[in-house]
Amino acid sequence: MACRMPRRIGEVLARLLGRIAGRLDSDRRRMVERHVRRTVDPDLAGRALRRSVDTVFASYAEYWYRSFRLPEMTPAAIEAGFTHEGYERIVAARRTGVGPIMAMPHLGSWEWAAFWLARVEHVPVSAVVEALDPPELLAWFRSLRTSVDIDVITLGSTAGAEVIRAVRQNRAVCLPCDRHVGGVGVEVEFFGETTLLPAGPATVALRTGAALLPIAIYDHADGCHGVVRPAIPTERLGRLRDDVARVTQLLADEIEGLIRRSPKQWHLLQPNWPSDLLPRPVAGSAD
Repeated sequence: MACRMPRRIGEVLARLLGRIAGRLDSDRRRMVERHVRRTVDPDLAGRALRRSVDTVFASYAEYWYRSFRLPEMTPAAIEAGFTHEGYERIVAARRTGVGPIMAMPHLGSWEWAAFWLARVEHVPVSAVVEALDPPELLAWFRSLRTSVDIDVITLGSTAGAEVIRAVRQNRAVCLPCDRHVGGVGVEVEFFGETTLLPAGPATVALRTGAALLPIAIYDHADGCHGVVRPAIPTERLGRLRDDVARVTQLLADEIEGLIRRSPKQWHLLQPNWPSDLLPRPVAGSAD
């Protein structure tokens, strides 16, 4: 159905359904409200807060709509809808023979960029994904990505070894890094509060010499725009544990800056900081 209707109509409908879903899911809405206050304005309230939260849910629904359309899009259509800055950093990283770690937040239609790399630039791509419920959804995402030769690495006990193998094969690895979902975490300051972020990106970069590139994808009406930031310094300065902590904090700072460029496109609907698990006064709610 997503591929049959005109794209503009589909996107409008997806955003409308996203807003409706956001109004019906009160628990996630309250969580998004917290994140919007953290990333946009701590004093946001009333109508302005409601509109901002609605925009997050609309953006998330549009992400899904675009994901459903991607397998049917031609390479020419994917290229026509994608602009970028800093792509030369990915090219330079691959010239070393070790593929880059493309550390990304859950922001915008990041899979569009992965498809662009694989289908337009013919760069071998691996993507690390969370295990999803129901399992059929994970299977669909896996088939979506493998259909264009994107290798899928599911988070789990073997993911680290698979990522190391991928970069040593000079594959570009998409690695979401804006929230901790299991495994080893590192304490960082992120949007003004201490929380855990995954240790994987820094650990792999330090062990393999892979370039650690902070990257974000921003949606717009005609497609999306990719931003590739300079590589995080990953020279060994001491114990591996200390280096991982230092590099992860540098990465957190970069990811925060990328999110702040368009915080309402950040698809974070889950708790991400210790204070997210504490009750919040109802006054000023976006419900």
